[in-house]
Amino acid sequence: MNEALERKEKLSSPEEIPLEVNQIPEAPQKRIFIGLLAVTCVILGGLAYFLWWVPNVGLRNIHPYLPAILAGILGLAVLAIVAGSFLLTLTIIAGRDFLLSRKLRGAVVKVLFPLLVVMGKVFGISREKISHSFVAINNQLVLAQNIKAAPSRLLLLMPHCLQNYDCKVKITGNVENCESCGKCPIKDLLEVSHKHGVELAVATGGTIARRIVVQKRPKLIIAVACERDLTSGIQDTYPLPVYGIFNQRPYGPCFNTGLPLAEVETAIRHFSDNSQP
Repeated sequence: MNEALERKEKLSSPEEIPLEVNQIPEAPQKRIFIGLLAVTCVILGGLAYFLWWVPNVGLRNIHPYLPAILAGILGLAVLAIVAGSFLLTLTIIAGRDFLLSRKLRGAVVKVLFPLLVVMGKVFGISREKISHSFVAINNQLVLAQNIKAAPSRLLLLMPHCLQNYDCKVKITGNVENCESCGKCPIKDLLEVSHKHGVELAVATGGTIARRIVVQKRPKLIIAVACERDLTSGIQDTYPLPVYGIFNQRPYGPCFNTGLPLAEVETAIRHFSDNSQP
């Protein structure tokens, strides 16, 4: 019992962690994402060449310039993919918004992540590892945009599993119902939200989370969740920027989970513009 309490205190430690644009706290292995992206570019290039080569003889019989036209179209498509991948990699490494980081994040969220999940299966890389890389890349692109918002336009979106399993108080409708007994991180999160003037909401699932986002209409979300909920939430709320933080599961998934509170508070400070009302 004492060991469990010590683990809980360690999970809720308020020790501050600096958040820099080019350094994400406890950043997952972004190399997995970049490596799969490079392999995908090579495969797409080979596929484009194959699509050009197969009908090459037939197209020449129709018109002598058709093979060259098709090669040009496919070449431009491959060039656009490689250029976008290079720009994405450059933005990730440098941590700066060189060009079109918002559109690049859209490509990562809507196209590359589902594609790389398939590529990961081919190469035996688990979805969990790819999800960690995806969230790290997403966070890097959000940081590169240098977004600043009034604290009231920031939303802390938390999973219901942070609440103590035996607690009888309903906080999903109104987190202020929390009685601050200190048996779970909700008490500390409430104190942080009051301290910085940011909205705090707790969701039981994706449907409730989407409803909260529609009601609150934030400028940016700082979300804590597991791999599955965090990746699906980032995809569902795009183009709204989401800074993702993985929860901690000392007792397994969906049961008395914890969170790195210092990282949450550091993210609030990073994105807050206290000059705005």
